[in-house]
Formats: sequence, structure tokens, C-alpha cells
Amino acid sequence: MRRVTVLVTLLAIAVVALAAGCGSNGSNGSAAATSSASAGPVHLTIWVGWSARELGVFKDVIAGYEKLHPNVTVTVRGSVNDDQIIAAIRGGNAPDVVSSFTSSNVGAFTSSGAWINLGPFMQKSNISTSTFTPATMYYTQYKGVRTALPLLADTWGLYYNKGMFAKAGIASPPKTISELVADAKKLTVRNPDGSLKVVGYDPFSGFYDGAPPMIVTYAPYFDAKFTDAQGHSILSKDPGWSALFTWQKNLVDWYGYNNLVRWQAAQGDQFSSSNSFEIGKMAMTLDGEWRVAFIAAEHPELNYGTAPGPVIDTHPELYGSGYVNGTIIGIPKGSKNESAAWDLVKYLTTDNHALVQFSNGIRNVPSTLASLKSPELSPDPHFATFLHVFGNRQSATSPITAVGAAYQTLIQNFAVKYQAGKISDLHAGLVQLDKQIDAQLAQAQVGAGAP
Repeated sequence: MRRVTVLVTLLAIAVVALAAGCGSNGSNGSAAATSSASAGPVHLTIWVGWSARELGVFKDVIAGYEKLHPNVTVTVRGSVNDDQIIAAIRGGNAPDVVSSFTSSNVGAFTSSGAWINLGPFMQKSNISTSTFTPATMYYTQYKGVRTALPLLADTWGLYYNKGMFAKAGIASPPKTISELVADAKKLTVRNPDGSLKVVGYDPFSGFYDGAPPMIVTYAPYFDAKFTDAQGHSILSKDPGWSALFTWQKNLVDWYGYNNLVRWQAAQGDQFSSSNSFEIGKMAMTLDGEWRVAFIAAEHPELNYGTAPGPVIDTHPELYGSGYVNGTIIGIPKGSKNESAAWDLVKYLTTDNHALVQFSNGIRNVPSTLASLKSPELSPDPHFATFLHVFGNRQSATSPITAVGAAYQTLIQNFAVKYQAGKISDLHAGLVQLDKQIDAQLAQAQVGAGAP
């Protein structure tokens, strides 16, 4: 799916401000909700983040729903981010259904009451959480209140250029971080003046980043944990984070920070046909499963492979796992027709044909157990890698908190400063980062009326 950078810090402030008017437990869904749209003419509006080709595929799925429900007309608005959703809710102009790429914001949506509780609707429709995969059930709820359902899922993995690998004498994709570094150096090509022509692997925080920030998606490969049992940030205490930041900075330093910045400035947009990996300017990249569809549409001639991301050398057993999250969908506070909105949400998230049609079209991972095994799912060896990563029991996601993804912005900002050499003492910097994250979480809990 096309990723967009979300202004999560502003979002956290906005949703906390909503709490006073919406309640703090997100339980304002109607217990009398019905599971089907009314018999008369119904018009629904849905806002989603997809754009361009992916938006077209989504509209085809919506057309399938309209065919099954001739009395329903659905207007789709694409390229919408979370800030726009919150602004519409606060202004009393919310659409009937909303979708977000940032599953980490479920905590913020729930604690503020911005998205309504889907529990009563699911109970009325006899939809069990066992319909979905366990990972998706975690990131669609906050403190037991389910304000979202998964609409396809995402995993990350390694894309590598087979032609470049063969030319460099590399037989297979790297499985460990040390192998990744060695391969990246072999695959890098410099111009006569020392500037970068082809980058083996770009570890830079801020380049081709989105939501979540790339630094967060590396966490499972380093066995890096975010919080302790009490929910306190432990980045300074978990050795995985120190190893992650050290690896990142060392590789940036090897390229030369300024060299890498100059090279990046000349690269095409991440979600365009001039993506650096797609046009041979980058030999390896960590990306989501959606890249398979982009390559098929934009550069079908590219000779490439996919594999799980490489893991820290001290934990080889983690190989095959990765970061998991996905698109979420729900009903915002202020939806004009909650019953009909729920019927659409239910169709999009539980109908196997609709899910597989969408998955085949944009190459995101199906989010129900049944759709994962559907014979309608088009086989593709590149895409199969991500199905395996998604199903790996050690794959992980990031914590769902009252501040949504705002804490991830703090981590990203730290990574950007550290790789630039603006933080000299890594451990001391991480200690301070933990304090900032804990303060942010505490403030949000107070603002949202949490005990």
C-alpha cells in the first residue's frame, strides 16, 4: 500500500483534545446496531489513504459491494491522511467510514472517542475475533476496546537485484546484519570523484520513510523491545536498540554522511516509477509487500528477488520474521448512518472474495485466516515471501498507545540526529529518549482521562 508520512505529533494533540467531548473509553457504538444496510436508498462516503493505481483497485472492490447492494451508493475519497480525518471529526463533517495506514494510531482514536466501538456491531453480526489473524487483532484495539478492523495487512522484507548480486559474486540474499553490511559494501559503486553512483543498501533514517518510520520496522530484526511490563519505554535498557543504532550509523559513516545525503537528493520519489531500487540505483532495500505490485506495474523487466529481512547475528533464530502492521478501517464519531457504515466495513474486512480481489490488485497481505488460504489468491513467488513473514510466530508490531504513533516520531527524530553525529553518547541519548517517551505517554493518559 502506498505509505504517507503522517504528522503524528499533531494528531496526538488533536485526538486528546477530542476526549472531552467524546468520552475516554471509545465505547460510543450503538448496542442496537444492525448488520445490514436499510432497504431504502443509502449514500455512504468513505475516506481512504490509497491513491492512483491502488485507489483504482479499491474502487473496483467498492463497485462489487454496490452490485450486491443496488440501493447503496458509495463515494470514495482517496489520498486522505489521519490529520484530515481528525479535522473532519472535530468539525462535525466526518465521513461515514474512514481508513488509516497508521495502525499505531488506534490507541489515540480509541482513547479520544474519535472512532466508535465496533464491539456491539461485531457481536450483533456474530463476527468473532478468531476470523482474523492474532497480530491484526492486537493493533486494531486499545485496552480491550475495538474501534477498528484490519483491511489487509503489511509486512516488510528485503528486495534485492539479482543481476547486481551475480555481478558482485554474491550467491544469496543476506540473512544476518553482518552479511547485509558486507554485501552492501560489495554492491556499492562510486564515481571517480568518490560520490555515490549505486548504493548497496541505504540505512538512512528519513530516506524513503513513511508511517511507521523505517527505524521502527527494524526492531524485530534486532530483537529490540519498546516497553517493559508496566508500559515504560526501555530503549536505553534493551541491547537491541543500541545494536540497531550502532549498525545504522556505522554504515552511514562508511558511505559518508554528506555523500549519502547528496545521492538521496538526486533520487526519485519512493512511490513513483523512478524509485531507486526499481531503476537500479540501489541494489537492496527493505520495503513492504506492496512494492511487488509497483514493480509489476512499473518495471516488470526488473530481475529481482525477495527474502525476509536480515537479523542481528546474535539471534539467527529470528530469521524469517519481520515487522507487521496494516491498514485499519472504522466508523468515525459523527457518521450519519452507522448501520449502513458497519455493513460496508463488515464486507470490506470479512468477505473473502473482496479481500482476495483487493490483495491481488495491490499485493497487500489478506487479513483473515480464510482469505490467506483462498484459492482465488494469485500465486507469486515474490509476494509469497511476505505471506511467510506475516505467518511467522516471531513477527512483531509496535505498541498501541494513547498517543498513537507520536512516540515513534520521537524515536525517528533521535535516529536522524544520531546518524548525523549530533548525539555523541548513544546510551545517554537513549536514556533521555526514554524519559521523553514516558512523559509523552503520561501526558496523553491524563489528557484523555485515563486512570
